[in-house]
Amino acid sequence: MKYKLEICVDNVESAIAAQNAGADRIELCNNLPEGGTTPGSGTICSARNNLTIGLHVIIRPRGGDFLYSDPDYDIMRREIDICGECGVNGIVLGILESGGAIDVERTAKLIELARPMSATFHRAFDMCNDPFKSLEDVIACGADRLLTSGQKNKAEEGIDLINLLIVQADNRIIIMPGSGINQSNIENIAKLTGAKEFHLTGLKPIESEMIFKRQNISMGGSSDIPEFSRKVVDPEIIRSIINKLNLI
Repeated sequence: MKYKLEICVDNVESAIAAQNAGADRIELCNNLPEGGTTPGSGTICSARNNLTIGLHVIIRPRGGDFLYSDPDYDIMRREIDICGECGVNGIVLGILESGGAIDVERTAKLIELARPMSATFHRAFDMCNDPFKSLEDVIACGADRLLTSGQKNKAEEGIDLINLLIVQADNRIIIMPGSGINQSNIENIAKLTGAKEFHLTGLKPIESEMIFKRQNISMGGSSDIPEFSRKVVDPEIIRSIINKLNLI
């Protein structure tokens, strides 16, 4: 049985490492602590030039909620155009209405604009008011794939709902679990949900090579984000997960 791994990264170095470890596809983001926003065009084009596997790019103009203004929506349209120009394989997006329903009209328009790139509706779904109706709405938008944690913080906690969504989808759309998937739970999630694609990061921290390190000052708005370490994909984590899936 063939499973697919989509690895979420926020830099080209991690994208290359994930590819070398056997990943099937990359989701490229920026600002992972905020849930991911659209990376710059230079990052997108560099990733495309350095990868032979599928490359999907998140289309999310800002952090926060998924209720987008007209300027936000215009940015999303322009970012989709950039992805097409760079040879990206797919886009990842999600728009909600203020009452928690899927914004079918605007999402469908962006998906149509993106073709022939594929389209994944991301975890905005996990903030919707009715997962079963919203699944039908996502399908109606024309999306090829739905990324969800089963409306929980972690996919392992949302196994029951993910399984119900897969049954309801009945092969009309791919349901891809994501959030908190790792070596210790991938087998359980795969067996109990019936999913065939999985979304994860597989990160490890690495220390800065700076020799001089000025302490007690932060370049960002949050002091708990370290200045002299960052996280990149650990190929051994990806290989370990692939090996576990191959044994199912």
